[in-house]
Amino acid sequence: MTIKQRYKNVIDYFSNNFQNAETELHHSNAYELLIAVVLSAQCTDKRVNMHTPALFRDFPTPEILSNTTFEILFPYIKSISFPNNKTKNLIALGKMLILDFNSEVPSTVEELIKLPGVGRKTANVIVSIIFNKPAMAVDTHVFRVSKRLGLVDANLKTPLEVEKVLMKNIPKKYVAEAHHWLILHGRYVCVARSPKCETCNLSNFCLYFETISKGISFEMVSINKKPKNERV
Repeated sequence: MTIKQRYKNVIDYFSNNFQNAETELHHSNAYELLIAVVLSAQCTDKRVNMHTPALFRDFPTPEILSNTTFEILFPYIKSISFPNNKTKNLIALGKMLILDFNSEVPSTVEELIKLPGVGRKTANVIVSIIFNKPAMAVDTHVFRVSKRLGLVDANLKTPLEVEKVLMKNIPKKYVAEAHHWLILHGRYVCVARSPKCETCNLSNFCLYFETISKGISFEMVSINKKPKNERV
């Protein structure tokens, strides 16, 4: 199966069966989504959603957030991963939104990554969901699933490498939704330790399933070993 065919099969399946896929982080505006995504780093969306209602209620604007103290904010997120750093980052983020962006969430990746606690993944989520731009946020789920499906080479080392290949091969009109397809598939089906291959509807064109079915180590497979006339 060529890379082009594999992409077509994956996109056809998800576009026909998972229309309107969206983030599971609860939010009602760009500011709330920004806060939620920052908090979700190395933490589950479910846990973040447990704590953001009170956070959004008591810190509804960058102005209020920037004027609080570590001691006041910390209890709101103390059971979320890395609460010390995230508390400091949220307060600093509020201040920067006011000083540099007129209290508005910026609309470009380049501007967003200047904010404390915001990396490329978080920035891509914001520009994709809020500003409807074709951006591919590569978290651990997207990183894992795209490799297993054979959409990118299993030997790629960084999220940025994976992002570039996905962006090159997924039509722009599907990019934003494809981010959610891959995340949700990784969260509920293609899980890290024991992927549910026996019930997965993508197994017929999944490189991981094809490989392990033949008793071959998936780590030994490279999609770059291909005929000269095949392009990634």
